[in-house]
Amino acid sequence: MRLVIVESPTKARTLQGFLGSDYKIISSYGHVRDLPQHAFGVDLEHDFEPKYAIPVKAKKRISDIKKELEKADSVLISTDPDREGEAIAWHLVQALKLKNDSTSKTARQGRGSPKAARPYQRVEFHEITKTAIEEAIKHPRKINESLVNAQQARRILDRIVGYKLSPFLWRKVAKGLSAGRVQSVAVRLVVEREREIEKFVPQDYWEITVLLKNTRLKPFKEFAARLNKIDGTACEKLEIKTQQQADAIVNELAGAEYRVANLEKKETKRNPLPPFTTSTLQQEAWKKFHFQAKFTMQLAQQLYEVGLITYHRTDSLNLSDQAVASAKDYIEKNCGANYWPGQYTRYKTKAKLAQEAHEAIRPTDPASTPEAVKDQKNLNGSQSKLYELIWKRFIACQMSPAVFDSASIDIAAKTAGQSASKYGFRATGQTLKFDGFLKIYDVKFEQVDLPVVGLNELLEFLKLDSTKHQTKPPARYTEATLIKVLEEHGIGRPSTYAPIISTIQTRRYIEKDEKKSFKPTEMGFMVNDILVEHFSQIVDAGFTAKMEEDFDDIAEGKKDWIGVLREFYDPFAKNLADKYQNVEKKGLVQEVTGKVCPKCGALVITRMGRFGKFYACSAFPECKYTETIAQANGEPKIEVKCPKCQTGNIVTKRTKKGKTFYGCSNYPNCDFALWDEPTGVKCPTCGSLMVKPLRGGEKCSNKECSQLDYQKKI
Repeated sequence: MRLVIVESPTKARTLQGFLGSDYKIISSYGHVRDLPQHAFGVDLEHDFEPKYAIPVKAKKRISDIKKELEKADSVLISTDPDREGEAIAWHLVQALKLKNDSTSKTARQGRGSPKAARPYQRVEFHEITKTAIEEAIKHPRKINESLVNAQQARRILDRIVGYKLSPFLWRKVAKGLSAGRVQSVAVRLVVEREREIEKFVPQDYWEITVLLKNTRLKPFKEFAARLNKIDGTACEKLEIKTQQQADAIVNELAGAEYRVANLEKKETKRNPLPPFTTSTLQQEAWKKFHFQAKFTMQLAQQLYEVGLITYHRTDSLNLSDQAVASAKDYIEKNCGANYWPGQYTRYKTKAKLAQEAHEAIRPTDPASTPEAVKDQKNLNGSQSKLYELIWKRFIACQMSPAVFDSASIDIAAKTAGQSASKYGFRATGQTLKFDGFLKIYDVKFEQVDLPVVGLNELLEFLKLDSTKHQTKPPARYTEATLIKVLEEHGIGRPSTYAPIISTIQTRRYIEKDEKKSFKPTEMGFMVNDILVEHFSQIVDAGFTAKMEEDFDDIAEGKKDWIGVLREFYDPFAKNLADKYQNVEKKGLVQEVTGKVCPKCGALVITRMGRFGKFYACSAFPECKYTETIAQANGEPKIEVKCPKCQTGNIVTKRTKKGKTFYGCSNYPNCDFALWDEPTGVKCPTCGSLMVKPLRGGEKCSNKECSQLDYQKKI
């Protein structure tokens, strides 16, 4: 019997179905070793030697795997095909005392690591299909220590920044704060965008349009044209800046005649979008479904583990020959021969090094349509939506371009007494001639059908308007646009975008406004400002991108990971020691609120904590009364009675890590709690509370209820 170790139980079940009874597939349930949770765990005096430990929750799993190991003839480690998966495989080798034939000392085992003992084979595949798995088993390899070192360097560097910089924030700002190497850069982006918005001064401008009608050829049709030239010179968007200017032009055009001065017609093509990478999948899932990046990756992981899509952490746009050939067959059979462009479409990756996987995200079998797999794999609503998005994007990327007929009409406006036209207007339009890839993949476009007119045709004047507009400030980042700018700056990698966004929200440095866009909290502003002032390199996008390039070089074996860490740490440690001595504590000036403490009668003041301002008793520490400002204003109370005790109200609360949940106001006498906000409506099926998940819609809070259809496991 051959033992195969993977991370996920779902992945284990899928592989078992492909490999049969000669193989035993077992899951490690993710990481089995890591830096200790409550200690620094890095020996700075001995070349950053990590002190790895097996978490409590992983110890039983390791014991179970060892028991299966005793029954096995050979061991295959088949963790995910990226740096993190390679690191998990390496930690399994250490924890299970498997034989590692490599004599390299670059991948540190850490203190207390077991000695090598039993042989193993590393098996890697990028899609969970029978063919891919069988091919991978035929070509096993050893652990790629360069990939392990790259992941290890990232982990240790993040631990150094977090454990060394966070205490500085505790002392200089407020207890409980934390700093992160990549997360702090993301916060800076959001803060700087907010300050751009605050400083933005809107400018007024006027746009002049004329409504006309053709007179010579039927069908007669009204159409609008915009003023685009004055005395033969282009009229820019902001050129008409006052009402007086606009009125003067409108008055001058009174009684003018409008003739067609020029016609342009051409055929334009719109090419299909490339297949998804991790970044573009997260962006598109947010745009179409408002799925959070973290939720999108959870769904993609589930689809990958049941064999429906290729590996979902990738910045590559490569596609296998077999995949594009299958797409061609589907397109010709189901859409028509003219929907295939006559050759396979290949896409180039813009990233410097697309190291996370060999292919873009695509369906493992293009013939498996969304309708077919929904019932076969028992997909829930959210999983079906994401699979359909991935499937359509892949099929569309191999289809013919969409073809449009584009047209423009230039119109000369000649007023009485003028020998030449002073003002020029232009109308533009486009109509879809051939839908091409749009038959499969929906992309918004504006269709404007202009009338048929002739050169020098006199047009019928209907109406002239001047409309006031105002320039708009830059928009706040959404999940999609923040991920896009992180990728553009080279900050993070495919596996890190979702954790970055999740972490800075959990830490309450940013929050979402009513439009689900990101804005900084007061604490976010404060922490960002102190880091920018005193640790500018840490929160510099260029420096962070350079570190990512260093990790890439380590993964390729071009750089030594210890040298990269030393180059960062020595100046960082020196600067940190200096800042401890020379930076004064910064915080919110305590303000008297006029409120009276309900416990002792002393005045209530505002103070600053890890989650921002809060109300506290001025008699602290004798009186420890506190209240959030939102609670004091009555905001977090949900107009819902606790279904458990029937006397308390549901209120908004936070865990020690800052995660929001909803619990009974009678706690600790009543321990009722929910992660999602209750609506106050009872489930029509079981009578439990209905709740509003962050990703939208409503569901029943009872996990056993049929109303919870999209939470079913695959």
